[in-house]
Amino acid sequence: MTRKTLLVTGASSGIGAATAIMAATDHDLALHFNANHAGMEETARACRDAGARVTTHRADLSDPSCVEELFAAFDEAHPRLDGLVNNAGIVAEAAEATAYGADRVARMVAVNLTSPILVAGQAARRMREGGAIVNVSSAAAKHGAPGQYADYAATKGGLEVFSKGLAQELAPRGIRVAAVRPGIVATPIHAKGGQPDRIDRLGPTVPMGRAGTADEIARAILWLLSPHASYVTDAVLDVSGGR
Repeated sequence: MTRKTLLVTGASSGIGAATAIMAATDHDLALHFNANHAGMEETARACRDAGARVTTHRADLSDPSCVEELFAAFDEAHPRLDGLVNNAGIVAEAAEATAYGADRVARMVAVNLTSPILVAGQAARRMREGGAIVNVSSAAAKHGAPGQYADYAATKGGLEVFSKGLAQELAPRGIRVAAVRPGIVATPIHAKGGQPDRIDRLGPTVPMGRAGTADEIARAILWLLSPHASYVTDAVLDVSGGR
């Protein structure tokens, strides 16, 4: 049987790494990263140990023009694309919206919205019937992240709306599009936003009484990509412990 090929953006840590490693038993993988070379090497090694053919691709998605370069490199390395996990994303330092500057907002939009839209479009061009795209949103799209990351929340809300439109466009071609909406999840992104203790503070406030894990989000993503979700498109799956 031909192994399917999955592209995962932001695969050097957190949800992207967990998804790639979990997928490696039955997918070949194209793994995107930006600055975290060590994390990317660790993820790629784990995927190869699980039996996957793996290529790694560096691209700075704060520059949307890099998306075409990413896919040119993908085309050289892989003859087909069956699935996309559109996971790469950033936060900035927690702040109220009145403190945002234009540079912060422009970078947030470029990485979290513009580039994922372009990545999904490039992926869709290469997919055949049976392909699937999962865009990684956030529960922040529901609650707005006031006083912390309202700009981040806005980009994730935009990504969900884009997922809806793309799902409708691609359904006649037999390509499914869904979004997953993680809640408070134990990943390095909180420290990058200047709140390394955020999991300890907010985990107990979740209705289920704890933060989620990257593996729990990865399982949801891989279900959405799988034939088990063959009648699921234009959907947003909350994986947030009830938050």
